[in-house]
Amino acid sequence: MNRGVELAEKLAVPRGGSILLAVLDGLGDVNAPGQGTPLEEAETPNLDALTRDGALGQLIPVAVGVTPGSGPAHMALFGYDPVENLIGRGVLEVLGIGFPLCRGDLAARINFCTLDDDGIITDRRAGRISTEKCAELTAVLDTITIPGVEVMVRPVKEHRACVVFRGAGLADGLGDTDPGAVGLAPLPVEAPSPECRRSAEVVGEFLRQALALLRPQPRANGLLLRGIAANREYGSFGSRFRLNPAAVAVYPMYRGLASLLGMSLAQPAPENLQDQIGAVHDARARGCDFVFLHHKPTDSSGEDGDRERKKAALEEFDTALPEILKAGFDVVAVTGDHSTPCAMKMHSWHPVPLLVHGGFQRTGWNSAFSERQAASGSLGTMNSMDLMPLLLASAGRLEKFGA
Repeated sequence: MNRGVELAEKLAVPRGGSILLAVLDGLGDVNAPGQGTPLEEAETPNLDALTRDGALGQLIPVAVGVTPGSGPAHMALFGYDPVENLIGRGVLEVLGIGFPLCRGDLAARINFCTLDDDGIITDRRAGRISTEKCAELTAVLDTITIPGVEVMVRPVKEHRACVVFRGAGLADGLGDTDPGAVGLAPLPVEAPSPECRRSAEVVGEFLRQALALLRPQPRANGLLLRGIAANREYGSFGSRFRLNPAAVAVYPMYRGLASLLGMSLAQPAPENLQDQIGAVHDARARGCDFVFLHHKPTDSSGEDGDRERKKAALEEFDTALPEILKAGFDVVAVTGDHSTPCAMKMHSWHPVPLLVHGGFQRTGWNSAFSERQAASGSLGTMNSMDLMPLLLASAGRLEKFGA
């Protein structure tokens, strides 16, 4: 456990200022020769104005050189050790759609994909099929039966779905079947230990039946499993830091993560950024003093290698920022969970820009919100786990340590 987080838990008080943590997923990027990053080139006058009155720095999500998944990257932002509290993505996806997981259930995220005649992946997202098509396909897969195990398949969004296996003898430890790139075959399901043998048999049989059912499909004729994990309990975020927290996210996985940590969720689930603005105001009206706001398009555009769309996603958030801030927060943090460089089309290990406004900060060091300026900001470079103590202190929610 991080020493600063341990102290923050002991020193936290249930009073002080309110906090907004806005996470622009996949925010960080790298510049090409003769180009700036999407963040440097985007028109972000409102973020730049906050920067001039606030402080910049950069976050290392897990460790130097380590490329994080979305789950561990967010856990670190919330002050949880991402290594000790590694959560399978499947659990997060399932909780995010409000599915009632039981302790010991085995859950996995499904990515519908496109396979060629040789079983090689040509599109890991099946052309980003519609959510309606996803629901149609999951209804077919939900008919799969495996002796001794209940199999439940549910749609999530676009090409994403999830599956839950419920039965005796299921254990953690299976790896993903997604190789993470096109031009390769899906990875086999293998048991790394005797405890996982039953899980490997069940998941392998599910895949065999699923591929037979999907074979006639023109695009979504295959599937990849990610984050295969058993459900367990985690400590409450609100109890740890004496906060009344809420989460405002469109994508189910992030709603699932927030739910797992005891944050209240915006109801009904927001469908777009405009809905999210209303949900932020509603959370403040309900007395929530910590709001986690998640903005996904910066990540999905980076994964697609689309610089212009990533710039547009940043500008969309910047345009919405004044209305968000009208909810009245004492401390505002804007950062990312990880970097998703357009040139790489995937998550990366690069530090993520951080902006903190409110409280007593060393201001005036920077004039614009960007990777370049964040690297020279007054907050310096810190681990993502250090963010919560910093925000609590800025909001006046930590007592003095010692005499």
